[in-house]
Amino acid sequence: MKFIKFFVSLIAAAGLTYALNRPLGQVPALGRLFSPFEGFWQNGESKLALPPTNLQLECVEDEVNVVFDDNRVPHVFAKNDHDVYFTQGYLMAHDRLWQMEFYTLAASGRLSEVVGERALELDRYNRRIGMADAAKKVYENGKANKTFNEVLDAYSAGVNAYIKQLKFKNLPVEYKIIGYQPEEWSPYKTLLMMMNMRNVLNGGSDDFRMSNALNKYGMEVIKDLFPNYPSNESPIIPTGTKWNFTPVSVPAPPAQISASSGATTSVAFNEIPSPTPEIGSNNWAVGGEKSATGLPILANDPHLQLTLPSIWYQMQLCTPTMNVYGACLPGAPGVVIGFNKDVAWGVTNVGSDVMDFYQIRFKDNTKKEYWYNGAWKATTIRVEEFVVKGRAESIKDTVFSTHHGPIVYHVASDKNFNQNVPVGHAMRWVAHEKEGTDLMAFYYLNRAKNYDDYRKALTYYIAPAQNFIFASNGNDISITPNGKLPIKWKEQGKFILDGSNPAHDWQGWIPVEQNPTVKNPPRGFVSSANQFSADPTYPYYLGWRFSPSERAIRINERLEKMQKATVDSLRMLQNDNFNVEARRVLPVLMKILNEDSAETKNPAYQTLAKWNLRNDANEVGPTIFERWIKELRYWVFEDEFPTKDLKAPMIYPSKNRMWDMVEKEPTAKWFDNISTPNKQETLKDIVKLSFKASIDSLTAKYGSMNAENWAWTKVKSTDINHLGRLAGFGRQDIPNGGGAGIVNATTELNGPSWRMVVQLDKGWPKAYGLYPGGQSGNPASPFYDNMIDKWAKGELNELLFMKSKDEKSSRITGTVKIIKK
Repeated sequence: MKFIKFFVSLIAAAGLTYALNRPLGQVPALGRLFSPFEGFWQNGESKLALPPTNLQLECVEDEVNVVFDDNRVPHVFAKNDHDVYFTQGYLMAHDRLWQMEFYTLAASGRLSEVVGERALELDRYNRRIGMADAAKKVYENGKANKTFNEVLDAYSAGVNAYIKQLKFKNLPVEYKIIGYQPEEWSPYKTLLMMMNMRNVLNGGSDDFRMSNALNKYGMEVIKDLFPNYPSNESPIIPTGTKWNFTPVSVPAPPAQISASSGATTSVAFNEIPSPTPEIGSNNWAVGGEKSATGLPILANDPHLQLTLPSIWYQMQLCTPTMNVYGACLPGAPGVVIGFNKDVAWGVTNVGSDVMDFYQIRFKDNTKKEYWYNGAWKATTIRVEEFVVKGRAESIKDTVFSTHHGPIVYHVASDKNFNQNVPVGHAMRWVAHEKEGTDLMAFYYLNRAKNYDDYRKALTYYIAPAQNFIFASNGNDISITPNGKLPIKWKEQGKFILDGSNPAHDWQGWIPVEQNPTVKNPPRGFVSSANQFSADPTYPYYLGWRFSPSERAIRINERLEKMQKATVDSLRMLQNDNFNVEARRVLPVLMKILNEDSAETKNPAYQTLAKWNLRNDANEVGPTIFERWIKELRYWVFEDEFPTKDLKAPMIYPSKNRMWDMVEKEPTAKWFDNISTPNKQETLKDIVKLSFKASIDSLTAKYGSMNAENWAWTKVKSTDINHLGRLAGFGRQDIPNGGGAGIVNATTELNGPSWRMVVQLDKGWPKAYGLYPGGQSGNPASPFYDNMIDKWAKGELNELLFMKSKDEKSSRITGTVKIIKK
């Protein structure tokens, strides 16, 4: 009997061991995950967790020395370009491999391979819009550039050198939790990283929503409520700047677009995502005449979705021909935002209209031909195959493309990932352009010594279009909204375009040397905050909708007044919480409330009356104001321009246009709520009703008004979540101020992803910076989120920019030597 019990127990144990070491559908092998010898316990990290002091690796050509500082930033000293990019790839993989692979899986439409069915619709969308296909074409086209290939090959070899060393126990914890293994890296994957940025920054369109508004109200209303240039603006290129070029011919618009030119397909919608231009980025540079040192100072803080691991990774890269420091994109070689001995540069998103939709008429249900220029034209067809974790069989999807681009959706469905894309329409998108090698722009910026080098570097850049700001110790400052920008007739792409009419095609490209630019303007500074690139005198149409002007107005006001600027002057401006919108409209709104004596006794009214117009963390004023503005906009426009209409969603007119109406057109018909036919609401009614609704809403959610419950930081509640949404690996309720439309544009999930200030010098520059996270991608590492608290306070770290590997510093905490194996 004892032997029987023993064998039964043995068999049960063996079965359990077998089961725990095999995945169950989408559940990983729990035995390995919880194993103390190779499971997640092995991901604990209490020290710097550097690579071995002496590393022997294949592929390096000479000795490489890596110095790590007290913030775990690697300073790489190599004797040639190959080794510096090889080492960069190795170190990034060491710290951020899972993040790198996650981004490439998303861009290539393969996430469902590792997370299952829930990512399938995202994968379908990303495959259909052609990011993976475009990355392959860019890579093939770039092979003609010898340097481009050598850099990508060296970087990929470094990543793979790290991957080859990995055993299960050393895998990042996300691989263990989700249950998959890293793949070999390739130059193609680096280009997928760049495609992901094209999608994040240039992947939005309002064509469909605008066409719905046009269909309903006609062109006169659209011209009135959706103007091509706002009444309040402070453009990137200062008004009055002369355009020192002869523009190429721009075709005249075809016959005026009418309602029949808009979208005609009925689509079912649910929670429709659309671009959010309020969230953007800032950069500026003051010239020597405005700085305390007599030389320029440059600042940049790109605003993106905040995640852990952080989107950026700090590095210094040094060879005999380059010594550069800055923020790098995990998965890509070089420094994207940074500085060297002589120059500094930064970027913000341009936001020009580079995604248009074309209505397509197919010959029949086979979709093999479409009508264009008076004849039937063949579509191109490709079949995409999806391997879905937990499914026995793969799923196939047929993608039809016209010469404009792919048809993203053929059938209306609430499952469609991007409900802002019209059914049966072709997408024309600059991200599909195969020409250009964007990485080479950063390759040359990393080595730039002067303004001419900066201008040369920009010629290599395609997309997403960026406002490249520049400063040098030659006392030059400049800014250029730069990228491959299509030539369009005025308002082309503001509405759905006719896919059969050649006049509706993009008409070529703005010559790169004719992109808006300014050098050493008389005002003594350059700046951008995603606003309009130029005033209406610029001879090319770039789009009708850019970020609201409030951030730009505030930045330019402060820079105009600034004298003897220092690094701290610019750091404080990055953290500016002043609310320009409130300065403009709050007096008008409060005057209306003031007409009712009962309102003036309302504690919320009294709080606004005393508010200093700053969105500081512990203020209650911004809590009330921001909610009120959101509510007011809804009360004014939702009845006429419904954003969630199941068949014809629209967008609201801009807040700037609404404030024009409040200030100058108080009797405008749009203030009446057409949903209440028995009452003719006026501006005064809407202001009072929306104020009451705002206070009721805040009270219901946060309790009675007081300084603790209604503090702006608590209501805004900034979270930095894990990139893969793994619970416990993020940080919630980070205390800070700011908000959309504020220079410190920190919102619930977005904000300054990297703050940097660089003071140029004839000798050696001084630079400061940090991002809301840490160098390590390991949630157990002390360097996973160590900079968040300092970031929330608006502080910066001094960056250790070393002259050589032998430089002494008390901040050096470790060294690694890499030699050929």
